[in-house]
Amino acid sequence: MEPKRVLAIDLGLKRTGLAVTDPARIIASALDTVSTNELLAYLTRYLARTPLEGFVIGLPVGLDGRDTDATPHVRKFIVQLRKTFPDQWVETVDERYTSSLARQTVLASGKGRTARQDKGALDRISATIILQGWLDRHALRR
Repeated sequence: MEPKRVLAIDLGLKRTGLAVTDPARIIASALDTVSTNELLAYLTRYLARTPLEGFVIGLPVGLDGRDTDATPHVRKFIVQLRKTFPDQWVETVDERYTSSLARQTVLASGKGRTARQDKGALDRISATIILQGWLDRHALRR
């Protein structure tokens, strides 16, 4: 049986960045940025055409390791996600520093000012960073 993909979610109040693995689970790639209030419908359509094993979702925590103002929003979404997709597992990962790494990535890419101001691109890159970190940690366990 071919391994299934894993999808990462960088949940925001307005927009959500998504990234997905290749079937071999070696590389994370940016997938899309969607309106957060349309996220579950988007994921339902996506899973109808692409088998997924599970979800990795960034959990916002402060520098001191405590919950932030955004953490309850993410925890509430995780409950909805598990209810909507009971056949897929859901794993959280610490998303500290992800946004700043995404900004650094865009700056290092040499793209123009318009690209740097594309918040959707930052959300997709953040999701990709979250997922690639998850992949790297799981590769070490093999």
